[in-house]
Amino acid sequence: MYNVALCRKSCQALAGASLCGDLRGFLLSSRIFSTWIKRTHLLNPKPWLRAKFSSPCVNDNIQPLFRSIRIVVNPTALNTKKLFTSRGHGPHQTGWLYRAVLGVVTVVLCGVTWGISRFQTQCEVEPRETKNVLNLEIEKGNKLSARKEKNFVVAIEKAQDLAKRIKDETGTPGLTIAVSVNGQLVWSEGLGYADVENRLPCSPDTVLRIASISKSITMAAVARMWESGDLDIDKPIQHYVPSFPEKYWNGEKVTITTRQLVSHLGGIRHYDKSYIQKQEENKREKEENNKTNEQLVKGDNQSGKTFVQSVSGENQKKKDEMEQKEYYINRTYKSVTEGLKLFQDDPLVHKPESGFLYTTHGWTLVSAVLEGAAKMPFEKLIVSLFQDLGLENTYLDKHAPLIYHRGRHYVKNKKGRLINAPYVDNSYKWAGGGFLSNVKDLIKFGNAMLYSFQFQDSDSGSSLHSKESHCAIRPSPPGFIMPETMRALWSPVKGTQMSWDSDGLYGMGWGVVLEKYEYGHCKEVRYYVSHTGGAIGASSVLLILPFKSEDHLSSEGIPKGVVVAMLANMMSVGLNRTALQIAKIFEEEL
Repeated sequence: MYNVALCRKSCQALAGASLCGDLRGFLLSSRIFSTWIKRTHLLNPKPWLRAKFSSPCVNDNIQPLFRSIRIVVNPTALNTKKLFTSRGHGPHQTGWLYRAVLGVVTVVLCGVTWGISRFQTQCEVEPRETKNVLNLEIEKGNKLSARKEKNFVVAIEKAQDLAKRIKDETGTPGLTIAVSVNGQLVWSEGLGYADVENRLPCSPDTVLRIASISKSITMAAVARMWESGDLDIDKPIQHYVPSFPEKYWNGEKVTITTRQLVSHLGGIRHYDKSYIQKQEENKREKEENNKTNEQLVKGDNQSGKTFVQSVSGENQKKKDEMEQKEYYINRTYKSVTEGLKLFQDDPLVHKPESGFLYTTHGWTLVSAVLEGAAKMPFEKLIVSLFQDLGLENTYLDKHAPLIYHRGRHYVKNKKGRLINAPYVDNSYKWAGGGFLSNVKDLIKFGNAMLYSFQFQDSDSGSSLHSKESHCAIRPSPPGFIMPETMRALWSPVKGTQMSWDSDGLYGMGWGVVLEKYEYGHCKEVRYYVSHTGGAIGASSVLLILPFKSEDHLSSEGIPKGVVVAMLANMMSVGLNRTALQIAKIFEEEL
């Protein structure tokens, strides 16, 4: 069998329907030629000449049009007695007709070769793409993404310098940081050591205590139950926690609500109990000074002096807050209601809504309210929330479970030397400061809140159809929390304070700074929300800087803004200012 194979490299075409049709015509003609020869009665049942083709093109846009054409000459199928032998030379000698046919086949093969070469040249022209609106948007987005990544190189260098500064200034052994822009993680890094003794470096996966950022996560659970109607934040807390005693102020019964607690306005104490002694002293002094009008006037003056001294004393205590004994509790509380026993019988620091006192114990009471409203243990409720939010590396701060990538926590002794943080059990304050996480999970949580804040449902224009591709862009899914609820959470509450930024106030589970620009070319305050945290051996911040633009999500489905998360494995490290500077750097690079 003599085989002549014509192989050419695969051709690609997009809109080459006519070219593909011509090729099929050529192949069909070859089949007709073979059939004609068979009908001349020159052949046995087996054809002496046939063409084999590769499978026809399946997809004109991306599949090869053909791979090879093989013409097979089978002389054994010929009737040699009639035409293909020469008399006197034996039955196996070819005659003049056989040589003539081979000559014709050679000419045909030359022509086919020339035709295929020409066809290949035409097909090698750059294919014409059929783009729909979605493809154009994706291509545009990819180019924009590449440009932004190039710009972020400068931003990352600046942010690295700021992070190293705060680490060096405070002597923090380890620091992790992550930044997202428009919902996408653009930078994450670990500096220093997660475990100093074993020389294990920090990484973005390092799990550390997030301290009071736990309040913001718990607030998401409050918001969800508020939206569902299972929780009325304006009802007295005894409606959900009947065991919590009624409270009085100056002999008058007062009401404490969940709304007050999430903004630190309920009058529940923090870790410092010295106010109780001061209240008793002031009460005795007032009783003595009520004897005469002169003594009353004198007592008022003394009372004023005492108040000033009290405030001064409180400021001194704030400096040494981490020395409060309740920070170092190392016993396990089996339930949230058991944790209430730490403070439930203590008097209020102030009348509800008459003053502001940042309090972690108040959030323990919030967790008891959630437990009563949901009719399930708070631990189970909050772990379910972690799962719904997709926080795969966020946990309750328990000592026994194996938690991979968990870092060590450190403090400094009186000589300023680094030592291991003492063992503490945070089961008494899960909601207010008892969670573990890493910066990647915090970024994810921050983007979920930013998305919820900016989301706007739109019936018109939510989907886009293309006639060419018949593709549709799905409407953006709703946020984890409704926009109106997020606006309530991220609005400052009158009479509150934000200790980590004097320009801000406290909202509901978040610190809020409103935009302010009073004088030209002077200080400009950007709108942002954040929460910091401090625990034994840990400091933290989660900051969200929405973009200035008033545009909503529309069909893009991405949060617009910068989210920064920072965790340090040493306490008393102020991170909010650094996080805000980093957020502004990344925003400027867009």
